[in-house]
Amino acid sequence: MQAQGERNPATEQILPAESALIEPGARLTGAQLVRYSRQLANPDFGELAQRRLGNSRVLVIGAGGLGSATIPSLAAMGVGTIGIVDTDVVELSNLHRQLAHGVSDIGRSKLDSVADTVTQINPDIDVRLHEFHLDSTNALDLFGRYDLVLDGSDNFATRYLVNDAAALVGIPVVWGANLRYGGQTGVAWAGHGPTYRDLFPVPPHPDTVLSCADGGVLPTVCAAIGAIMGSETVKLLTGIGQPLLGRVTSYDALSGRFREIEYSAPADAAPITELIDYELFCNSSANSDTADAASGSPITIDSPELATLLAADSPLQLIDVREPFERAIVAIEPSLLVPLGHLGAELDAIRSDVPVVLYCHHGVRSERALRLLQESGFTNIRHLVGGIDEYARTIDPTMTRY
Repeated sequence: MQAQGERNPATEQILPAESALIEPGARLTGAQLVRYSRQLANPDFGELAQRRLGNSRVLVIGAGGLGSATIPSLAAMGVGTIGIVDTDVVELSNLHRQLAHGVSDIGRSKLDSVADTVTQINPDIDVRLHEFHLDSTNALDLFGRYDLVLDGSDNFATRYLVNDAAALVGIPVVWGANLRYGGQTGVAWAGHGPTYRDLFPVPPHPDTVLSCADGGVLPTVCAAIGAIMGSETVKLLTGIGQPLLGRVTSYDALSGRFREIEYSAPADAAPITELIDYELFCNSSANSDTADAASGSPITIDSPELATLLAADSPLQLIDVREPFERAIVAIEPSLLVPLGHLGAELDAIRSDVPVVLYCHHGVRSERALRLLQESGFTNIRHLVGGIDEYARTIDPTMTRY
């Protein structure tokens, strides 16, 4: 990591000194001077920067872990307009890290919940709620109404979509990601520095990607990454400091260390000229082939078909590849618990005389388990698309969802 006070011309911000995205808004009232007094006292900040924040419009993608860490802070700091995109409802398993929601919000729209939180913090903020799935048909129009996008999404398809749409509209993106005990954050701004595509030209294969639900996340990691994202947002809006353009800050909670990775745009990088099918681009499980290319056999099963087979007591071995604590919450019965990490050592538990169905929470680990068993020579194996979460939602709403 670069020592404090050193200059690295290769990675120094490309923006002009003291540049700012936003023109100052109206002069602060007496109440606002009091509210933001501790912020105004910062060197090189002052009333002018505060007026820029008040005149700014920030769009936040997701009201989950990172959204909960950033939206209240942006409201408290006085960002004038905050737009939020989300379609989920608050669940009990959200509450350990999504601190913008509480027990009384369970079952409510996350948008309504976080809007109430913002109002309690700062009623002067204009909160705009966008309860729809962000995709290539609506992103450009939506982004055109904002000055900056803060991306707290949890999947690669959305991250590439946000990057490309922001590039086409000409606004910066502050992005973050976290999993288990670590997280990363950076800034992408086409025309001013490299973008997310320059850092990750090719998306990872879905088999290698775990969500927080499947892999876990320490809530304080969400808070740490969200705090950095909030700081980057303020820096860009007001023109103070040096944004994380061409740099990624990475945090490891287990060691307590931060590290920095520098990157740049390749000279032959293709320009972003249009939005594409990002689910297809990322080869997500939602659009992956439902048949094995070599054998032509189906490799997936949906919840209705599985429910039909179980109700008919058809010959079937159902294997749960989650962890024991997850099974203690809810399970599809009858099934055998073989956690994914133990599967290679417990192949003898897998029957070869009946069809085998693998399931997990959302379908990511079960697909990895299927590939592992195929590589070990097993056939007639499928995995449950959407996992037990989809099964509970569509087949048995009385089952606990987590």
